[in-house]
Amino acid sequence: MADIFLQTYTLVITGAPYSSQAPQTALDFARAAVAAGHQIDRVFLYGDGVHIASALACPPSDEPHWPRLWSEFLAEHGIPAVACVASALRRGLVDSGEQQRYELPAHNILAPFEIAGLGEWVEASACSKVLYFHSGA
Repeated sequence: MADIFLQTYTLVITGAPYSSQAPQTALDFARAAVAAGHQIDRVFLYGDGVHIASALACPPSDEPHWPRLWSEFLAEHGIPAVACVASALRRGLVDSGEQQRYELPAHNILAPFEIAGLGEWVEASACSKVLYFHSGA
């Protein structure tokens, strides 16, 4: 009977990891939701939120490593995560496909993040709840 109250969520994060609370608040919510038995259908990164998917982030040792923390959480729970392709490219984040397409010397997307278009977000928005975590600006 308790299962009828369980929800499925898509999280949309637009705030950057080191200039807003959005990634931290979203991760806290995601952990609590999963612990309570809810499902996170997907995480979608848009705007400055795509910096969470950077494999090259190197915060000081006394600060949280948000890309790594997110990557570990997503991998542990098998949750797909998508960075908006336009937002990612504007901010210098590319996967191996975009690296080849634009003939770049390297790619820098952290697994399990993927780059995709807004169609992924539209698909994800069909779940029961979509929650936005903005920069607050």
